[in-house]
Amino acid sequence: MSPLKHPQHSPSNPVRIFPFGDTALVCESAPPATLDCQRRVWAAAQAARAWPHVLDVVPGMNNLTLVFDPLEADRDVLAEQLRVAWDAADDVPALGREIEIPVHYGGAFGPDLDALAAHAGLPAHEVVQRHAQADYVVFFLGFQPGFAYLGGLDEALHMPRRAQPRLEVPAGSVGIGGAQTGIYPATSPGGWQLIGRTMLPLFDPAHTPPTLLQPGDRVRFTIAETPA
Repeated sequence: MSPLKHPQHSPSNPVRIFPFGDTALVCESAPPATLDCQRRVWAAAQAARAWPHVLDVVPGMNNLTLVFDPLEADRDVLAEQLRVAWDAADDVPALGREIEIPVHYGGAFGPDLDALAAHAGLPAHEVVQRHAQADYVVFFLGFQPGFAYLGGLDEALHMPRRAQPRLEVPAGSVGIGGAQTGIYPATSPGGWQLIGRTMLPLFDPAHTPPTLLQPGDRVRFTIAETPA
């Protein structure tokens, strides 16, 4: 297998393709994260899953990693295939399902709602309305099984992660981290600003697929009545 001497670039849609060790290639676009870029990631991932000697395909935020068999695959050929697949994604239609997620906002379910409202210079009820009215798309899954990073957050609600992460964030917690919103599918440590919680299960290993949300799904939050 010949070495990939320099990263390959796509002239029409700038992307960098480079080796990641001896058994992987990374296809990476510069930030910021956009829906168009993520659609290219999904389309290239779908194409790559059918290529010979590709062992795993891992979509990420603005990037795609291919793990291949180094004894069988030609890395340069795979890199060129990846570039072509990326460029061919111009006419990829919208994918995914429409999923509605009820959320209990504020109070014990959203302990950071007031802090986020102060950061945004908005009353808490308007933060809730803006968060629930936006149209979101699942960009990718990461951090833990079923954790969906959602694009489409109102710019006014962008807020950095907490300086001191919590040791335990309850399953179903809806949070904001930077320019994105997401939902913790399982109890875990975490540093996102928590504004609410859903009782909808997001990860169940007994189901196929085990994760409720998939890349490309369109998500709407609804305001659930918070129990007294």
